[in-house]
Amino acid sequence: MNFVGEENILEVNRLAMAFGGLMALSNLSFQVKRGMIKAIIGPNGAGKTTLFNIITGSFPPTEGSVMFKGLPIEHLKAHKIAERGISRTFQTVELFGNMTVLENVMLGCHTRVRSSFLSSGFNLPQFRRKESQIKESAMKILKFIGLADKFNAPADSLPLGEQKILEIGRALASEPELICLDEPAAGLNETETYVASSLIRAINAKGITVLLVEHDMKVIMNISDEIAVLNYGQKIAEGSPEEIQNNRRVIEAYLGGE
Repeated sequence: MNFVGEENILEVNRLAMAFGGLMALSNLSFQVKRGMIKAIIGPNGAGKTTLFNIITGSFPPTEGSVMFKGLPIEHLKAHKIAERGISRTFQTVELFGNMTVLENVMLGCHTRVRSSFLSSGFNLPQFRRKESQIKESAMKILKFIGLADKFNAPADSLPLGEQKILEIGRALASEPELICLDEPAAGLNETETYVASSLIRAINAKGITVLLVEHDMKVIMNISDEIAVLNYGQKIAEGSPEEIQNNRRVIEAYLGGE
C-alpha cells in the first residue's frame, strides 16, 4: 500500500527516556501515517515497551514530544490519551480473569461512556440504556474477533491465544483511531499466530492505524507496511519489510548475521 502524501496520525520527535543513569530511549524520531500497519522491532532491552508506555501515557518522556493528530500528548494521563483515540495491549495479558469475556470487553468502553454518578448509583433509566448499548457494542466486537460463543465464560478459562485476542477486543471497545499492540503473537503456536495476524489485518481494514511491537519476524514481514528498528534505545533503520530484510546494519545488529 502506498502512503505517500497521507497525513501522519502519530509523530515521535527526538524522544528520550532515562531511568536513573540508564538511557532507555535516545533521540528517537519516527512517524506513523494514518491507515498503515507500522512495526517496531529490536532485541530485548531495545526500548520498545518503554516507547509504548510513553505513547499511551504510563509516564512522560525525559525529553522530546509525541504528537497525535497534530496535538502533543506526551504529558497527558493515560485515560486522556485513550479518550483522544489511542488504545493498547500488553506483553503480558492483563485481563480481569474472574470476569466474563463479555464483561472484559464492556470495560473497554469506559472512555465512550458519559453518565453522571447519580444515574449510575441509583440505576436510573439513562444508565440502564447506556449499559444495554455497551453490551450490544461489546457483543459486536466479540463477533468480530471470533469469541461471541464464549461471551459468558470466565476470561481466565480461555487458552492464551484467545486471551490475547480478547485483550485486543477490549482495546477495540474504546473505538480507537490508533491501536498499539505489544507482542500479540508472543507465546502462541502457529495456528494461534495466524489467527492473531488475520485479526490485525482485519482491524487495519476497518481504517484503524496499527502500531505493532513483535519478535515474530514472519508476522512482521507479512503484515507490516513499514518497520522501524531499535537497538539500545536508538533507531538504526526504517523502511519497508524488503528494505529492512536487506539492511546490513539490521542483519548485523539484530538478526545476528546473514
